[in-house]
Amino acid sequence: MNERGNRKELIGIVTSDKMQNTIVVKVESFSKHAAYKRIIRRAKKFKVHDEEKKAKVGDRVKIVETRPISKDKRWRLVEVLK
Repeated sequence: MNERGNRKELIGIVTSDKMQNTIVVKVESFSKHAAYKRIIRRAKKFKVHDEEKKAKVGDRVKIVETRPISKDKRWRLVEVLK
């Protein structure tokens, strides 16, 4: 564990870049249904701080959990993967 604590990292796809210094990232996760044993795809959207405005719609990005930046933003952009 590093000195800053164990931070969550997620990989998702940018769905919106219309705000200033903020992007919306959609992260998909898969889980098995308890009764039916079928794989379920779930998606969640996160508002992410993007200071340099590097990410565009459709990019695959890595985000990391951080201190609260605004009312909704608790994630920060690490890198653009593709």
